[in-house]
Amino acid sequence: MHPPPGTVVRPAILLLLVAVVGVGCSREVPPAPSPPAAEEAVEAPPIPVDSLPRPDTLAGGDPRVTRDDVMAGPDRTPGAPPATPLPVPAPGGPPGAWTEATLETLSLRQKVGQMIMPWVLGDFAPEGSPSFERLARMIDNHEIGGMIVSVGTPIDVATKTNVAQRRSHLPLLVAADLETGAGFRLRGAIHLPGVHDLGGATNFPSLMAVGAADERVLAYEMGRITAVEARASGIHVPFAPVLDVNNNPDNPIINTRSFGEDPARVGELGACFIRGIHDHGAVATGKHFPGHGDTETDSHLALPVIRVGSERLNRVELRPFREAIDAGMGAIMTAHIAMPGLTEDPRLPATLSRNVLTGLLREQMGFEGLVFTDAMDMNAIDRLYSRGEAAVQAVLAGADVLLMPPDPEAAIRGVVDAVLAGRIPESRIDASVRRILGQKEALGLHEERTVDLEALHRSVGIPTHTAMAREIAERSLTLLRNERGILPLLGTGTADVLSVTYRRTNDLMGGRAFDQRLRQTYPRLQTRTIGQATPAEEYERILQRASSSDLVVISLHVTAVAYAGSVAVPEELSRLIRRLAETRVPHVVVSFGNPYLLREFPEAQAYLLAWSGSEESQRAAARSLFGDVPITGRTPTRIPPGFQIGDGIQLGTARTAAGPAGGNGAALCSVGAATGSAPEDR
Repeated sequence: MHPPPGTVVRPAILLLLVAVVGVGCSREVPPAPSPPAAEEAVEAPPIPVDSLPRPDTLAGGDPRVTRDDVMAGPDRTPGAPPATPLPVPAPGGPPGAWTEATLETLSLRQKVGQMIMPWVLGDFAPEGSPSFERLARMIDNHEIGGMIVSVGTPIDVATKTNVAQRRSHLPLLVAADLETGAGFRLRGAIHLPGVHDLGGATNFPSLMAVGAADERVLAYEMGRITAVEARASGIHVPFAPVLDVNNNPDNPIINTRSFGEDPARVGELGACFIRGIHDHGAVATGKHFPGHGDTETDSHLALPVIRVGSERLNRVELRPFREAIDAGMGAIMTAHIAMPGLTEDPRLPATLSRNVLTGLLREQMGFEGLVFTDAMDMNAIDRLYSRGEAAVQAVLAGADVLLMPPDPEAAIRGVVDAVLAGRIPESRIDASVRRILGQKEALGLHEERTVDLEALHRSVGIPTHTAMAREIAERSLTLLRNERGILPLLGTGTADVLSVTYRRTNDLMGGRAFDQRLRQTYPRLQTRTIGQATPAEEYERILQRASSSDLVVISLHVTAVAYAGSVAVPEELSRLIRRLAETRVPHVVVSFGNPYLLREFPEAQAYLLAWSGSEESQRAAARSLFGDVPITGRTPTRIPPGFQIGDGIQLGTARTAAGPAGGNGAALCSVGAATGSAPEDR
């Protein structure tokens, strides 16, 4: 779950997502896949949502009980203190006392409101602005239980959460997609037209970079820093880590958001990430249950259907989630995928399946934490069901929190109507609200719900945190091809070098830090930027320029982005790289995202994986080309046409990672490589 595609613009400021990912799931058509092995999952064609009926009314009809009293909001002035004071447990009272006392005071309407978590932009929103008024209405009229915050600066997000917390009767549970640290959402403010980066929270490389570095301590430290910066900014629930096993190279939405392809490594690194988060006061959220890795369909666009047997499911998809539960994971996010072997109906999304959320997750796997749906506005749900009925089905399945319902009022009314009609027992609502309130109490929000704005600069984006991001970026660098020993480069200052960057139009920082480092060595560096809409004639001009160059460096910023439907590059770009290989023009290809692109140009002279387009990854990759940084990473996934898990050409001497900063789980994530399973056991 990510924001809608595109960027958010305000006067002179462009907010963009520096690194992307599911969200839950995130907000380029892939090559034909290789035939699946006999025991591999076989994905059925996605269900064409437009061909399915969309119910306009709730099953069960119009209840014969008036909902006026039930749906009435609180009788108080917006923003004023609540008429009924919140319960105050006696000092030293037992854990859960505030939860139970609070639950007893809530009406059915208020309890359902606690289960609603709408999307809120993290922008500066002065009182009276549309953004402010929208948030105020959701707090005053719907009495929401929390919110998911999207892109903004740390100070804007912290200020907005403080305002919201003071306005709300009950403390709000605040979540955010923080897959690559708090910088995943709280960084990316660019001042135009000068393209000045205004800074922000720490943005780490992708999780697959952590898989390539293969050090438990790095996963723990990434979790720790994510939690520290999140809590300082008013966020309690980082929607991270992604626990999907990315065993399908054509997956358009998971890709480098996953730790890798080996279920054991994904589970081990995920558990350390989770311990780092929990040891430092935040709630880790594993996603996307029961596994979104083996699909070629973006669930933002349609409903993926994966046919997999129980043996394979237990051995691959579920293994990381089991290890995460054993590590004490506090929350799980569902996947909008259909698994006919599990769900009651072959076309029923797992998010709406009681077999999946209650039978498998709660009863069989023993998970006791919060269950968040993935974004309810994604097409895999929103175009298959009416908005009220989708909410009802998710609650019946076992979800505690309805994330980003496209119409919060319709979701609340749908669930309330279902309770009044007898479809949902009120005790089922109580169970979810008890978990939600219990988490708020465990976080101490019943005692202090706001954050200290003056303290932000002491804990968010500080040098020790960015140094860890740099450490992961450098350790993850993975070299798969180095024909004729082109790397490390000689770095001759008078060389005629051409740098070509492929990126999305709104990825303004793509290639910027990388080219800056190249230009330090090559003052005469020539640069070209291309994208999805670049015409064929421009590729011809680039090829002509490249043919007279001493060196061509091609940077590919291709990442999983929601609603894109693909993580491929245009055929013209693949053809350009193949022509460079055929004509033996010295060239290096660096992937700052999708590692599987090599199959489109398998004869590339050098192919370096940096795994993400973060600034630290760009700098690390550029420095490694000259031997300033050792290249010691190993791929955590098979990469066609012939690279296996663990492959990687080693250039330079590997260093030993520093130990974790501390915490209850630190000893379990001490220095050393993760122990994953052998390839034959994947």
